[in-house]
Amino acid sequence: MRNPMKSFSPSVAALAMMLVLVSAAHGADAAFDWKSLEDRAVSWLSRYIQIDTTNPPGNEIKAARFFKEIFDREGIDAHIIESAPGRGNIYAKLRGDGSKKAVLLLNHMDVVPADAKLWKEPPFSGGIKEGAIWGRGAIDNKGGGIIALMTLLALKHQKLNGDLIFLGTADEEAGGVLGAGYVLEHHPELFKDIGVVLNEGGGIRVGEDGRARLYRIGVAEKVPLWLKLTAPGTPGHAASPGSDQAVLKLITALSRIASYQSPIKVVPEVQKFYADSAASAPPGRREPYKDLRRALQNPAFAAEFLKDRSNNARVRNTIAITGIKGSDKINVIPAEASAEIDVRLLPGEEPHAFIDELHRVVADASIKIEVLLSRAAAISPASSDALKVIAEYAQAKDPGTPILLSMGTGFTDCHFFRTQGIPCLGFLPRRNRPSEAGTVHGIDERVSVESLKSAMRAMYEIVGKLIVE
Repeated sequence: MRNPMKSFSPSVAALAMMLVLVSAAHGADAAFDWKSLEDRAVSWLSRYIQIDTTNPPGNEIKAARFFKEIFDREGIDAHIIESAPGRGNIYAKLRGDGSKKAVLLLNHMDVVPADAKLWKEPPFSGGIKEGAIWGRGAIDNKGGGIIALMTLLALKHQKLNGDLIFLGTADEEAGGVLGAGYVLEHHPELFKDIGVVLNEGGGIRVGEDGRARLYRIGVAEKVPLWLKLTAPGTPGHAASPGSDQAVLKLITALSRIASYQSPIKVVPEVQKFYADSAASAPPGRREPYKDLRRALQNPAFAAEFLKDRSNNARVRNTIAITGIKGSDKINVIPAEASAEIDVRLLPGEEPHAFIDELHRVVADASIKIEVLLSRAAAISPASSDALKVIAEYAQAKDPGTPILLSMGTGFTDCHFFRTQGIPCLGFLPRRNRPSEAGTVHGIDERVSVESLKSAMRAMYEIVGKLIVE
């Protein structure tokens, strides 16, 4: 049987990489030529962004080879795992002595599409301008991949008590079936004795002045439920339309869905999130946040609270109509019309129960509802060593800054690990300014050079405390 782990030879034009390392008594306080390391991180992120891994079709194998060449030059054991033609995942490991559990640095290599016409800089240029690295994936999540890579390089000469694993995955933006899901299913032996997975989904929120406002750590996520609605009808020539038109049926169904709001429900993770943030909330929100469930029973407060899209998404199941398809020709009435909707369920919600609810909203038995993607909810424990280490880091670097455990309204590859009982924390210690965070999945995505550099050092310190003597 062919080994699914495929290796690729390193590039002939190998880039010489110099690290100046001075080991202390036990190697825990190693000093580096950080400038050299940081300069390489900036250059590599620029190059990485230039590798177009738009999903679909993905083509993450190109990104996996990019990482494989670097790991090979650095003498770090690495393997490419193909899940389908052109769909690659990259796994690399620094071995520890086994006295502590492993730390896994998770990142995904695919990106969402980008319309170049709307961008100030070409989305796959990796241009460095105005103190930032521009391009699709700079934040989500190629920047995270470079931060993880540099953490391995910074720690490779130190004595590790636990393994340090790098996992770059395919397909996260489309559900992760060919990425983290595939690797965990087909190679479970690679993920034994892992203490924590660190992934995207949280970070350090700073103001435009650069001062830390909040440390957010993701411990739970809403559950994606992607659905396709199909309406049947009588096909014919558009010159003589009848009443039994698929497109009209679909429009009616979608209009009912768009007008529908699912009931408010405050899950324990969200109740705690707002209670913990009460002290730093605006004066008028402090008391209500202490008990959000009770506060939302007040119609005036609820109306104001739910105006914020993030607040609304944290306390109810949401529905977004994202695609509609009818006829391929303007003068043909189609036999069917369809729409895709992106539903995000709160933890504990039952997908089939929600679909039944949607059928009642649509109130048309001829409309077919098909499941395209459905996942189970899982939550990471709130008492891991990693949480303690992050809290210690926050106290040292940004004393007094609130640390909040949150439920993400999106989804990440953490799902696959949490359902296997492996804690996965959404925390990438990048200092995120509002002007950068708003570009994720939007236009002009970019990450500041200083943010990338500070995140490298932060990840090095946090991981070092977890697995270095």
